[in-house]
Amino acid sequence: MAKFDVFLSQLKETNATLGFFTDFSKVCLSVAKIAVKLNQLNFLLGKDNLRAAVELIYNENPKAFEVLDILVAVRKKDKKLVLNEKLQPVLLESYFNDVDSICAYIEGTGLGEVFRSKKITNLVDYVFGVEVGLDTNARKNRSGKLMAKAVAKVFTEAGIVYEEEVNSTTFNDLKGLGKDLKRFDFVIRKKDKIFLIETNFYNDGGSKPNEVARSYSDIAPKINANKKYEFVWITDGKGWLKAKNKLEEAYGIIPRVYNLTTLPSFVEEIKKLA
Repeated sequence: MAKFDVFLSQLKETNATLGFFTDFSKVCLSVAKIAVKLNQLNFLLGKDNLRAAVELIYNENPKAFEVLDILVAVRKKDKKLVLNEKLQPVLLESYFNDVDSICAYIEGTGLGEVFRSKKITNLVDYVFGVEVGLDTNARKNRSGKLMAKAVAKVFTEAGIVYEEEVNSTTFNDLKGLGKDLKRFDFVIRKKDKIFLIETNFYNDGGSKPNEVARSYSDIAPKINANKKYEFVWITDGKGWLKAKNKLEEAYGIIPRVYNLTTLPSFVEEIKKLA
């Protein structure tokens, strides 16, 4: 069996632990930040005359309505554009500035019927569920963090000294990496060689693995051209099976590509270096 085929056969099914699915600490923090405003908006639940209820809250605390976006699963940072009644694009948050706009938002999104029917009984609990749902979007990033954590554990147990998340600007004599700031997941410094290490794990296919393979195929020769440095790529996950052509191409360009199965061989090499 060819060396690359062996590499593919070693890729792991998943690196997910039970804590992979939802970051409840982050969810709780997000809800806690807006809980007071949500509790004020609870006054709207079950009201037939929503406009009158909106006016009462608005007169007391107009900022309470700043959290209306999360009720339709949109975060502030997303800066969503929507078409108004004149079919003009406006920011979603522009609806939160006066009573008329707030009422238009509540009715237009469908929240009005939900509020009147009391299908929601507590907005704090409701937003907790929304935040759990939105947190699933972070799972791809979580796979990468778990991979970095696994690699760090291997290095630590082997007694290898390393640095984490080191910017490329640290290496003044490393040329040709382009204008974009590059951050390496790990750096291992030895007497005659500095190893610049990237790690990732892909449970699924998609465009990202292909983009990463292309990027590393480009950057590795530039780094390795300086004999003081060497690029190392540690990657794993069955998601590569859907992008194996690009991975194979990168595997042929980058001398040091490892998965979690072959990583110990790299570790043993490093341990022998001064």
